[in-house]
Parts: sequence; structure tokens; C-alpha cells
Amino acid sequence: MKLIFRLAVAAALALLPGLALAGDAIPVVAAENFYGDVAHQIGGANVKVKSILNNPDQDPHLFEASPSVARAISAAKIVIYNGIGYDPWAQKIVATAKNPERKLIVVADLVGRKSGDNPHIWYDTATMLAFAEAYANDLSAVDPGHGNDYHKNLARFRQSLEPIEAKIASLRKRLAGTHVTATEPVFGYMFAALGLEVHNLPFQLAVMNNTEPSASQVAAFESDLKQNKVRLLAYNNQATDAMAKRMVELAHISNVPVIAVTETAPPGKTYQAWLMDELDAVDQALTE
Repeated sequence: MKLIFRLAVAAALALLPGLALAGDAIPVVAAENFYGDVAHQIGGANVKVKSILNNPDQDPHLFEASPSVARAISAAKIVIYNGIGYDPWAQKIVATAKNPERKLIVVADLVGRKSGDNPHIWYDTATMLAFAEAYANDLSAVDPGHGNDYHKNLARFRQSLEPIEAKIASLRKRLAGTHVTATEPVFGYMFAALGLEVHNLPFQLAVMNNTEPSASQVAAFESDLKQNKVRLLAYNNQATDAMAKRMVELAHISNVPVIAVTETAPPGKTYQAWLMDELDAVDQALTE
């Protein structure tokens, strides 16, 4: 009789909104691990977040989803992906695996980014804050009983971005107008936030789109490095081809500082720590 009573109570509690039983964490899938990290920071123990792109040695542009990824997305209560062509595999799975109860966050849509824009939008902290706010609202709708907790965590996340914003402001004050270049536009939004003048964008776009830069684009890039027209080279060490490696080698020969940037957060790093590390690298490279 006691066992029957306990089971009845458990069943009743399961029907109450916001009261999750042990092991009933809300399944969340993020296409990229930096979105997944923020999703976990806000959801805490009430969510179980699976990040798909989380390998720093993997080229995100060449990723192909497995059946297990499709199953995870199909079962998720909330799905997050970047959009504007960066993770088309996620868009295809969502379109195929219909689920009217699923909350979907396409981050690019939140900030009005369109096809053809630089897809590396997570390097804009305003984008990540917009994502965090939308996610906290969706999570509260799925689990209203913990809504206050999610919005408290959102406030903490917002506060945690303040040192990063302060670092950006400090670097911008010192470095605005400095000429820099990159092998791909991965760091483009952060370069813009820092007020840096970026060279060789056509070259960067060609490499990002897996096309061969033209001879004139290559010559312009080489000239910038050989003649020290730029003071910094950023390269994507997660998707480096022969041409990009050639420019990195030439930068070293020409005594142009080089920093590595990535498209996924390093293992064990929060979004905030990752950005601060890369800002520190810029700071160190451009310290006279």
C-alpha cells in the first residue's frame, strides 16, 4: 500500500508544471559548444545540454550529422543553432524532424543577420546576450516553475560579460585604427568592436568558402606582410589550408605577430574565458 501511495504521489508531481523529478532534466541541443555552454550556465542542473560541434580539431564547415545527432535533435525540448548557412545540417534535421512542442532558437535571426553576412556572430557579445535572453525566456516557458532561477542566471551571465566589454573598450581606446589582417573572417566582429582596420577581406572570404584566392588577392596579402603594412595576423587554426599556412609562415618571417582563433570553444573553457583569452592574445601581440 505504501509503495502504491508513493507511486501515486510521484505521478501527481510529474503533472505539475515546473516540478521535475530526478533525472527529468530538460533536453537541450546546441549545434555549437559555446551556445551549449551558455545554455548550461542559465539552465543549471535543470537542463541536460548536448553540444554537437565541440571538437577543436574539427573543421565545422565540413561537419556531417550522424543519425545519433538527428535523434538528439528530435528528442530535444529546445534546439539552438547559429543559422545563415553556418550549420545547414541542423536546419535540415529540424525541418525533417517535426515537433510542435520544441522551442527553436536560430541565433542569427535574433540579431537580424542575413545570408551573406559574416556567420561568426558569436564573436559579438551583443549577439550572445540576445541569445541568452531568448533562451532564458524559452526555458521559462518550458519549465515555468524554475523561471525565476533562469532569469537570475541570465542576470549573472549578463554581469559576467562586463569584464569582457571593459577589456574591449580599453583595447579599442588604445588600438583603434590599427591595421590587421586574417586568413579567414572568424574574428571579424571582434576586430570591428576593437576598431581595427582589417585588410584582405576578399582573400578571407575565398578561404572561408573553400575557393582559391585570386593571384591578386594573394599578392596583396603577401605585400601587407612583407612590407609590414599590418601589425597582426589572426588565423583560424581549426580549418587551416595550405594557403593560410603559407601566410602564417610569411608573417613569422616578416616579424608580424600571429594569434590563433577558433570556431569552437576550447575544451573546459566557458564562453567568457574563451573570449577573454583571445582578447588577451590581441593585447599581448599589439603591446609595443
